[in-house]
Amino acid sequence: MANDVTVVAGGGGFIGGHLVARLIDEGRLVRAVDRKPLSEWYQVHAGVDNRSLDLQQMEACRAAVEGATEVYNLAADMGGMGFIENNKALCMLSVLINTNLLLASQEAATDRYFFSSSACVYAAGKQVTTDVTALKEDDAYPAMPEDGYGWEKLFSERMCRHFLEDFSLTTRVARYHNVYGEHGTYDGGREKAPAAICRKVIQAKLSGDHEIDVWGDGEQTRSFMYISDCIDGTFKIMTSGITEPINLGSSELVSINQLVDIVEEIAGMTVKRNYILDAPLGVRGRNSDNTRICEYLNWEPSVSLKAGLERTYRWIHDELQA
Repeated sequence: MANDVTVVAGGGGFIGGHLVARLIDEGRLVRAVDRKPLSEWYQVHAGVDNRSLDLQQMEACRAAVEGATEVYNLAADMGGMGFIENNKALCMLSVLINTNLLLASQEAATDRYFFSSSACVYAAGKQVTTDVTALKEDDAYPAMPEDGYGWEKLFSERMCRHFLEDFSLTTRVARYHNVYGEHGTYDGGREKAPAAICRKVIQAKLSGDHEIDVWGDGEQTRSFMYISDCIDGTFKIMTSGITEPINLGSSELVSINQLVDIVEEIAGMTVKRNYILDAPLGVRGRNSDNTRICEYLNWEPSVSLKAGLERTYRWIHDELQA
């Protein structure tokens, strides 16, 4: 219905801001909710019911979902590996958001509920080499996820499952794999590898000091998904009949050194790499197995890593110069 409200929890964040923009383009009536004051939101969109609410509180969740037919829960206290490894308790406290938001959504008879999980739920023992076998959804069990953040995500996945089973609240869960792009964090400690590398290379170019720090030996591997692909996949999963958690990521595996190579090419320069071997690293290798989402939805990311990094690099460059 035209007056139905779609709620984006975490709407002031990186992915949430892009999701709100897409929902507006779809003609939806949107309510964006985030704990941060509006002045700290990554994107603030006109024509949206923008609210600063602490969704760890039950009453805030009730206010957020009032009149909502769909809820997208992207809200969490998180960041890059440096933040995750040094703030395990803060990451775990995000379980309050999902618990209270599920309860409030059930009370409000919300039609659909989406939870943004993470590849950090996967068992660490399956991610110990750089040539890692791509992670299938079943690899989350037996459970040994990323300490703190990964445990919170895995527990919250189970909450969504049981709200579907016990209360018939239609829930959908996507396991995001390293989302990057414009209008995100690129400095300050919460940034992830693509934005951090872009920022470091840009600063090296602007300063004339062509050296950057690289965490670890640079051989650790990951896959990275551009933000527009993340939003497309999120919509497809939300409207699908998929009831179990499903990977949402790129299967294009690269090392951090290869990531630097691509950014160097974009910048038109080379840098000296100073490897910080005692920096927080996370698992040795991680990649998304997209077999299931290909079978269910005939979907894979459409933006290559180089194309996405070019857009991200230009945006961060403009931000730094401004």
